[in-house]
Amino acid sequence: SEHLMARALTGAAKSRNVLVPSVASFRILKGRGVEGVVRGETFLIGGPRLLQHFDVLPTESLAQFAASAGDRGESVVYLITGSRTVAAFALADVVRPESGPAIAALAEMGIEVAMLTGDSSDVASSVADQLGITRFHAEVLPEDKDRLVAEMQADGAMVGMVGDGVNDAPALTRADIGIAIGGGTDVAVQSADLVLVKSNPADIVRIVKLSDASYRKQVQNLWWGAGYNIIMVPLAAGVLAPWGFVMPPAVGAILMSLSTIVVAANAQLLRRADLS
Repeated sequence: SEHLMARALTGAAKSRNVLVPSVASFRILKGRGVEGVVRGETFLIGGPRLLQHFDVLPTESLAQFAASAGDRGESVVYLITGSRTVAAFALADVVRPESGPAIAALAEMGIEVAMLTGDSSDVASSVADQLGITRFHAEVLPEDKDRLVAEMQADGAMVGMVGDGVNDAPALTRADIGIAIGGGTDVAVQSADLVLVKSNPADIVRIVKLSDASYRKQVQNLWWGAGYNIIMVPLAAGVLAPWGFVMPPAVGAILMSLSTIVVAANAQLLRRADLS
């Protein structure tokens, strides 16, 4: 599927009636950007890591533009050709309105939220401030996401990873619970344990609440089943016969059926669980 940044850039060009030329020899530079040939000339486009990788410095005007965009919490990508930067584009991350309440709800449930992003520190810090996230890692390469998940697990944490891109697939696989955004890449969806069909972060809160409610029902039904057998099996075996009480087999059969009905009815109460 088309990358969000590519969609933003081509959309901006088309809105200004700028012809987007066809690209030949397209190549992905993992974790840094992309490379393509346009009309016989090689172009590179990517973020600050792309400049570092090719040891290219932006012009003074582009550096000032990037600094100003960073202060606004915007991502900057550069266009490079012939070992020089010829343009820079500022892209703003739009935070979904459901994200803030979802993160706040997870925090109330005792779940720590950490953000792993390939964006610059300025952008990550801006988004983290908006969402109330205190732990974040910026300019993260794909292999770093996998490593950070492993480090959290080594510290004894149970990790749930939410992602939507190819770069998130290794971390989604390593996490205890991998949750893919439904509108993400096929690789991410196939690597995850759960998929958010509506791509709504608030559904993560519902997943946790449903899991907790399901676990409570399992415990309740186990206690009911164990308690029933602890009491009824000795009675059916005649433990009270010396005192004149013998349970008729028909009564035991009825009570056994009643136990099954109680367990099934208790499980059905999950439908009424408050997941909001």
